[in-house]
Amino acid sequence: MDHQTSSFVRPFVMSGGRTRAEVELPLEALVSTVESAMGADGAGPVHEHRVVLDLCRHPRSIMEVAALAGIPLGVARVLVGDLAATGELTVHRTVDRVGPGVDLLERVLTGLHEL
Repeated sequence: MDHQTSSFVRPFVMSGGRTRAEVELPLEALVSTVESAMGADGAGPVHEHRVVLDLCRHPRSIMEVAALAGIPLGVARVLVGDLAATGELTVHRTVDRVGPGVDLLERVLTGLHEL
């Protein structure tokens, strides 16, 4: 029997086997890369962390990060939580009980149209 090698990586491998982030963040939380993290090289972040940092050069929600990186939402939440805990991502304040702001809703709508 000939077994083919697959390049598929299980999602839990990307998050180091973790299913929960160290930092609990709402899915609509906007995050952006800290300038000092953008210049980091080499031994620092794993590939998946680097992808998230690159995507977050402009503020994005965790949902956007997952969609653009092509990774499950739970994995994106863990990776973003890791980077927020180390200070490589800034978590922007979200709207409280009143509901999401018009800007956020417009960005989500634009993102959905782009899909």
